[in-house]
Parts: sequence; structure tokens; C-alpha cells
Amino acid sequence: RMPSIFSYQSAEVDWCESNFVRSAVIAEYYNTHGTPLLSVLLLAPLNFLVLEEPPRAGGRMERCHLKVPLLFAGLFSMYFHMTLSYVGQLLDELSILWTLAVAYSFWYPQAYFPKCIKTRRHFFWLTGITTVISTLMSFVKPTLNAYALNCIAFHLLYLTWKELKKCNDKRVHRMAAVMVMWWALAITSWISDRWLCWLWQAINFPYFHSFWHVLIALSLLYCCPLVIYFDVSYEMPSFKPKLEYWPSDSWPVVVPYVTLEEPHKQC
Repeated sequence: RMPSIFSYQSAEVDWCESNFVRSAVIAEYYNTHGTPLLSVLLLAPLNFLVLEEPPRAGGRMERCHLKVPLLFAGLFSMYFHMTLSYVGQLLDELSILWTLAVAYSFWYPQAYFPKCIKTRRHFFWLTGITTVISTLMSFVKPTLNAYALNCIAFHLLYLTWKELKKCNDKRVHRMAAVMVMWWALAITSWISDRWLCWLWQAINFPYFHSFWHVLIALSLLYCCPLVIYFDVSYEMPSFKPKLEYWPSDSWPVVVPYVTLEEPHKQC
């Protein structure tokens, strides 16, 4: 009899943390509680504050409801690590894929559109078709999904590098450097958990996938306002975007956000 796709440990992947050590119903205790929970209840709401900043100036970003897919990505990640089920694995990975699709649809600079794409509406269709095909392909070999999703980060880093070459604002460059630092630490933790599990289990410290969740959430905390900054520069050139930090620049831990200087009306 084939195991149910909803059954515990029916997923094709398992992370380094030992299963059912601290709970009889939660497979990976720290991956379930400590990190996706932090991302959902703390870092995601902070990102929402960042995402809601530009609409106060009447910007286009108010139509981009990235907060919903971000929440679902965090919740599905918790469900997957709690059950290690096949359905949980696919929900976790596909929620990330569709979150990226939403972000690309709204924020991908029109200057980088393929030559055959003339409007953002056409780009929506291209992104949607590509995402549907990628979703169907994810069922073919689910063990490769996480690697494919991580590879998208290299394209995002390439776009960031291209934009930084055209930007002289030192604050923007500093924020990009912090974002890359958190991402580099995150991907290092992910790879360490995946490839060096034997070492971490030998020293009884198999928690690097938990670190991945926290570090990638911190990277997103800086990535979102950075993307908004570049988006405003393209879509609302009459406004002057500026990166700010809450509660203050002098605090060691801050939440970055974007403010917009409205153009002066001429009588």
C-alpha cells in the first residue's frame, strides 16, 4: 500500500535536525517553532511595514500584495517541518515559487523586459505561464526544487549589481551590502545543513537549517525596501526615494524603509 502524501515523513527530503526528539507530533522541533515562527510573527510584519510605506505617496506598489504570499510561505514552511509530509514539502516550495512570481510581476524593471514584451500586462502573462510550467515541473523531481529556487537568488543579485552600477547613493550601496551579507550567511547555513549533516550530528548541533530561516528573513528585510527604491526610480521618476531606518540610524538593529519626496507643484 502506497503511503499517503499527507503522512508524516512522506516527503522526499529530510533536514539534519533529528525527528520527534522534543515532541511526539512535531518532526523537526526547532525548524518548526524557532525560525519560521519568527519569520511569520516578527520579520514578516516588519516587511509589511516596509511594503506599505510607498503607497502613502500614491505609488504603484499599493497594488502589490506581497504580504499574503509571504505569510503563506512562512505558514507552509512550519507545516512542512512539523510533518515532513510530501504535501507539506510541495506547499513549502510552491509558496516560495509563487511569492517570487508575484514579486517579479510587479517589481521587475521594465528596462530588463525581453524585447518581445512591450507592456507590464504582457509581462504578467509571461510570468504567469512560466510559473505554471515551473509548478508542474516541480512534481517531477521534488528533491531538486529547493536547489532551483535558491538559484533564482543569483539572478536577483545580478539585477542588484546592475542597478548599483547606476546609483551613487552610499546608503543604497550599504543596504545592498548588508542584504548580500545576510543572504551569504543564509545560503552557507542551508548548504552546510544539506551537505555536512554528518559533521553537525557528530557534534550534536544539527540546527543550521533553522539559522537559514532567520538569516534569509533578515536578508528579505533589507531586500524589499531596496527593490522598492529601484522600482520608484523607474516607475515614479518625479519622486525622490530615500532609504531610512526605523527607529534610528544609530540603533544596532534597525528596520529599513523607503520615504518619497513629493515633487513640488508649479503654479
